[in-house]
Amino acid sequence: MSAESSSNAPAASEAAQPHSGSIRLVIGSIAALLLLASLDQTIVSTALPTIVAELGALEHLSWVVTAYILASTVSAPLYGKLGDLYGRRNMVFVSVGLFLAGSALAGAAMSMQWLIVSRAIQGLGGGGLFVLALSVIGDVIPPQDRGKVQGVFASIFSVSSVIGPLIGGFFTEQASWHWIFYINIPIGAAALAGFAASFKPTGQRTKHRIDWAGAAALSLALTGITLATSLGGRTFGWGSPQILGLAALAVLATLAFLWIEARAAEPILPLSLFRLNVFWVTSIIGFIAGAAMFGAVTFLPVYLQIAKGATPTMSGLMLIPMTAGILLSSTFAGQYMGRTGRYKILPFLGMGALMIGMALLSTLGANTHTVLFAIFLAFVGLGMGNIFPVVTTAVQAAVPRHQLGTATASGLMFRQIGGSLAVAGFGALFTARLAGQSSGALDAFGGAEGFAVSPAALAQLPQETRAEIATLVVHAIHPIFLVAAGLALVGFLTAFALTEVRLHNRMVPKGE
Repeated sequence: MSAESSSNAPAASEAAQPHSGSIRLVIGSIAALLLLASLDQTIVSTALPTIVAELGALEHLSWVVTAYILASTVSAPLYGKLGDLYGRRNMVFVSVGLFLAGSALAGAAMSMQWLIVSRAIQGLGGGGLFVLALSVIGDVIPPQDRGKVQGVFASIFSVSSVIGPLIGGFFTEQASWHWIFYINIPIGAAALAGFAASFKPTGQRTKHRIDWAGAAALSLALTGITLATSLGGRTFGWGSPQILGLAALAVLATLAFLWIEARAAEPILPLSLFRLNVFWVTSIIGFIAGAAMFGAVTFLPVYLQIAKGATPTMSGLMLIPMTAGILLSSTFAGQYMGRTGRYKILPFLGMGALMIGMALLSTLGANTHTVLFAIFLAFVGLGMGNIFPVVTTAVQAAVPRHQLGTATASGLMFRQIGGSLAVAGFGALFTARLAGQSSGALDAFGGAEGFAVSPAALAQLPQETRAEIATLVVHAIHPIFLVAAGLALVGFLTAFALTEVRLHNRMVPKGE
């Protein structure tokens, strides 16, 4: 991922991988590991209603997703330099080991707190896989062929966004939600064995000064913001010492992070990048797109399973129109940029479609027809597919070559931060809206704070009770999509500030 690793790639390629069969096994193994890491961002979404029904603690529901995204976001920038220092092969073993250990712990979870901690451990491993995958490819693939492989890896992210909820729903319904974590272990172990057998150590090391202080400050800032957003107004009052303390921690940690990054020899996030128009504009756009994507994927299954009465598997299938939209529009965006060398119109198309889709989702009712729901989701997917390619490709065309890896990783970081903060904030909003309603049906299932009813239990309730619960959930979920539509409007207006850097003579990775 780093510029240094890229510069050493040809020599490493020759030293490490002389056989094409070994190279194919390396790519296949890394692709399998990357798929597992990306799947675990979305696989739990369709299982969340069942998990809450079994473990309780609805107020912590969003943290099952947030803990993974937050941990992977914070850890990802460090893995690239750690791979240069200690060897990418060794760091892949570390990241996969953490990911599989977290999977085993999550599968065995007996409480929501246990599950959340396990998900954070998973995220610490998953964050490494996102970065190390691209670095390993730099070791084994010649420069002229890397775009093809990176295109395959980019498509993995798109595919995982639909099969994650689908697989999660299938295991939840046919076996147990515990298996959405246990299944990682045999697949991950097999992929790691293939990687170990095919990827030999290069013996090359690059000296780095790790920005540990910056990483610590960034972690504290993100954790403070996320905790304050998640707990404020529910567990603690907005004016309570706890929330004010978390807010103060977030502000001080952010200021410390900026101070450290301005002086660090090798900062996690070089502040000089923000002087580039393309970087700061696409960072805002990526942040908003990440918030919309993870927010929608997390809470749509709650609507589908509790308000609509869909099974976990069916709720996964009903999310397919969103991924179909992403695949269709991202293909169009890649071809458009490849043919014309331009991209400025794409954020407008993307944010416009995203804003329309989220506004339409805010009108959902318990009786909304499936076809209408699919159309609403398709707009969301068409929007995101026209945004994600620009965030990566525009930055890669604008930054200096030696900052290519850092800028790309930073763009991914902003998308992940948007997702983690949005899921926490939307979770707080959802629970607060439930808590503001008085209902005998809600009280019978633990009230807003402890609301716990699985799709299977819901199906056994009288029609009147199901209808009342559906109305409550729809009322609570509407503001989530209204806020997301507002964010998309901000992104649309921000796109006017984007300066276009022509892509001629620059490789445009397909699907990026």
